[in-house]
Amino acid sequence: MADKCDLCLLGLIILSSILTGTSRAKVTHVFISSGENVCLSCSNALPDCTSTTWNYNRFSNSTAVELIALGKKKKDTESHVRLSLGSDCSLNIKNITKEDYGYYTCQQYVNGEQQGTETHVYLHVLHVSPSSSLSPSSSQTEISAGCSVTLSCQLYSYDGVFCDDWIRSERIQLFWVNQSGVKLTRSDSRYQILSSSDHCIITLNTTLLNEDHNREWRCNVTHRNQVKTSVTYTVEGSAQANSATAGIPVHSTHSQDPSTANTHQTKGTSSLSSSHQCFTVVLNLL
Repeated sequence: MADKCDLCLLGLIILSSILTGTSRAKVTHVFISSGENVCLSCSNALPDCTSTTWNYNRFSNSTAVELIALGKKKKDTESHVRLSLGSDCSLNIKNITKEDYGYYTCQQYVNGEQQGTETHVYLHVLHVSPSSSLSPSSSQTEISAGCSVTLSCQLYSYDGVFCDDWIRSERIQLFWVNQSGVKLTRSDSRYQILSSSDHCIITLNTTLLNEDHNREWRCNVTHRNQVKTSVTYTVEGSAQANSATAGIPVHSTHSQDPSTANTHQTKGTSSLSSSHQCFTVVLNLL
């Protein structure tokens, strides 16, 4: 307990120093959903980017990883194939995963000496996963009416600051809404909503009905009352007879937040071999 309190205090000190400007660094928060592409801006870049260095740190007690050194990409990092440096010295990351969350720093070095102020970027990654009573680990959940489904929505942020501290200091909020945009609450007897401020996770559990065909539920992330990114789950129904097999398209549409890029679609297939009404929970990134 004491260790957790000490780490929490350290995180608050770091966060407080940055927010109050004592570090003389520009701080930005970028929110992205897993699977998207992101562009992290460097506000202090010098011409031609040959002085630019990007460092990454996920944990407060770990050594920073150098991603870009003097304008050149380091090839000894796990994510190097997904990284590139923009013409404005921004850091581009393709196909974001939940492991990419953390604390990114852009610095400028000339003749071995740091120039100007640093740019600090906190990358928050929204990751969602569905499960059901029939297929608890499936990413595309094929279930029947009457089965329960659980949609887990988690925001991964820099580990040096606890989730409840992010919530208080940056006014970050996670919540589920229905297809009309109405926020779902615990007062609705059809849904069981559980949240954990310790881990920035909110789960939605419900039992599917026949009329849930094409119904949508969306997990939103807001920062200072502005929606930054979201993920939508759509329930698609398909009546199958005589053990026929059908392909179910999975559409992945990305939001156009200023820090995101490249809207695209991907398609996959899933076999249905049921003679009754089936439902598939389909993931859409909006």
